[in-house]
Amino acid sequence: SGSGKTTITACLARLLIRHGKRVRVFKFGPDYLDPQILERGSKAPVVQLDLWMAGEEWCKQQIYRAVTEGKADFVLVEGAMGLYDGNDCSADLAAKFGIPVALVMDVRAMAQTAAAIAVGLRNYRDDFDMVGVIANKCGSNYHGQLVRDALPDDLPLWAALKRDESIELPERHLGLVQPSEQKDDWIESRLESGADLLEEAGILPFIDTLKQVQFVAQDIPSVCPDALSGKTIAIARDDAFSFTYTANITLLQDMGAKICYFSPIRDASIPTEATAVWLPGGYPELHAKALSGNVSMIASLKQFHEDGKPILAECGGFLSNARDWDNESQGWMTGNANGNVA
Repeated sequence: SGSGKTTITACLARLLIRHGKRVRVFKFGPDYLDPQILERGSKAPVVQLDLWMAGEEWCKQQIYRAVTEGKADFVLVEGAMGLYDGNDCSADLAAKFGIPVALVMDVRAMAQTAAAIAVGLRNYRDDFDMVGVIANKCGSNYHGQLVRDALPDDLPLWAALKRDESIELPERHLGLVQPSEQKDDWIESRLESGADLLEEAGILPFIDTLKQVQFVAQDIPSVCPDALSGKTIAIARDDAFSFTYTANITLLQDMGAKICYFSPIRDASIPTEATAVWLPGGYPELHAKALSGNVSMIASLKQFHEDGKPILAECGGFLSNARDWDNESQGWMTGNANGNVA
């Protein structure tokens, strides 16, 4: 974590799009924030791949669909944390799927040592291919050259990227700041600047050497297509509530549900056609003033609950349904769940 994987993956997707390629990006592991950045970079939906939650066959099927239905020329997968962190780690995905690995390293405060670490990570296991290294946050061109010269011929430096505030993405608790909370031209300028840096660093010739990875359709049992027929699920989506998995929404649609979206910050009420509401996680506590000021939405959520209609609330969404916080009443909490948040 913190090496710059998300920024580099999103900017690489943007660079490939510039060169006329159709790109799909996936995020390995259960992550809500990084996919939002990756979607901006690739201009396409991002699906999270999780071997533990979804299984190997399902994950393979998502990449297969991206290539066959989405007509993707390139598929990029951003790893989770370090290469070997977790029981189902990024290296496991690479090994099981035959995906080559490009190692992103923050090389501040090291030079030749970065090469030693990269070689150690490459040699730690022999069931996947590490094809290159991207040295991020180099202090100078000479710094990058030191790393390049120290790497063996069979593990080349794909790119040496100097520290550049024009492409850095701000962070806070839980991860990166959501792009929706930044101005569109702000995130776009960073993606374009990052794409410039990658092209100037000479990464594209290395990309062109990659061999195709074959994926085939998986035998996955189909869901009941009529299970939610006639139901309309309203999903909260704005700066306060945004933590959803694309795959979950797709599954609801595959089961026959119609999906609509609403903003607890900006809209006056829940959509009238809604037969159920999903309040996902997010940062409602950071937008307490705006949520508290939307009195009509709070009343709408309370009435929906009083009418006995189902509300799925999780994480920040569940928080917003509590009665109070540390025994102090909060104007943005509906009280639908009669409990106190400590």
